[in-house]
Amino acid sequence: MTAPALTALRPAVRDAVEAALEGRRLTDAQALALADVRGAEHPVLWAAAAEMRDRGRPPVVTYSRKVFIPLTNLCRDVCSYCTFAHLDTDPRAHTMSPDEILQVAEAGRRLGCKEALFTLGDRPEARFPSHRAALRRFGHETTQSYLTAMCRMVLERTGLLPHPNAGILGMRELRELREVSASQGMMLESVSDRLCGPGGPHEHAPDKRPATRLAMIRRAGQLRIPFTSGILIGIGETVRERVEALLALRELHESYGHIQEVIVQNFRAKPGTPMAAAGEPGLVELMTACATARLVMGPAMSIQAPPNLSADYGPLLLSGINDWGGVSPLTPDFVNPEAPWPDIEGLRRLCADSGYELRERLTVYPEYLRDDDFVDAGVRDHARSLADADGLALPGAPHPMAAVPA
Repeated sequence: MTAPALTALRPAVRDAVEAALEGRRLTDAQALALADVRGAEHPVLWAAAAEMRDRGRPPVVTYSRKVFIPLTNLCRDVCSYCTFAHLDTDPRAHTMSPDEILQVAEAGRRLGCKEALFTLGDRPEARFPSHRAALRRFGHETTQSYLTAMCRMVLERTGLLPHPNAGILGMRELRELREVSASQGMMLESVSDRLCGPGGPHEHAPDKRPATRLAMIRRAGQLRIPFTSGILIGIGETVRERVEALLALRELHESYGHIQEVIVQNFRAKPGTPMAAAGEPGLVELMTACATARLVMGPAMSIQAPPNLSADYGPLLLSGINDWGGVSPLTPDFVNPEAPWPDIEGLRRLCADSGYELRERLTVYPEYLRDDDFVDAGVRDHARSLADADGLALPGAPHPMAAVPA
């Protein structure tokens, strides 16, 4: 980046950008200075983040070819922006049977998918007697036990690598899922306790309390689980609070080394929710959040922005991201059903026009797949058999795994 470009920045912002470009870890004060970027400083910040990415990573942008498996859309929490969760009296409420799950996973396998993304509400059995009854019909007492069994089934019978987003779990539950998955995830979303107060989007969502979520991510680190997390922007948090959330993730990653990617997800208003009329972050705001994530988290971290949540996602490559996340040729985004996935060949052309090769990755990133400490021994050899010499995904359909040790 040229010196004249940096002169467009005010001193505190320039100090932070220069430190990042020189390969120095930003102090908390420098990171928080990025929250004050305004006007003509935005494109300078984007350029700095893109330069940092290009210095630290090969000219490759990745995605994961996946199937989206909504194990259950029942949840004990109520978030003001969510249309995924339903009451058990709603005809749209559904807990998938093993046959339904296997059918989706096998169809995805035939289409070359390698990831089975399991999404579900937080502990619905604590709220809905009907869900407890459904679990018993499937031979289980808890949603987590059922999820673990379904991950095992999909892994053994289709070879897809499970990636569960199961909400708040204890050490034992995380450990059990680790034995049947290649990675796990949970969005931090925000560290703002304000959002959990009266009238806030998380007022009726105890599992969204920042301290609870940070403790969960810490447990995943202690268990050496390759973990995906990130921030959700536009739900009422301040820009400074976004940076504080990134700093919290950085601290956890520096302690345990387990956060394999940070997602910067933009809020989308949905009809029928309390936040249906709330404003959505624009492209400039999203690009700046992505750039800030790059500068705070450093060149080695994978920074992801979901392309289906932006009408014009191409410019996101200018802000330092290197990953598009999961893209499915089969299943919709059940959390954001109004937002269809982009065409993978279209993504490929977009990346090529910007000077990057689009490569398919596995749900577990190469550096974690190579490290015996991170992926459970019962999953590791199978996951490695799906990877090429770079640790990215081999083309074609995965082969079923013969068995996972009990």
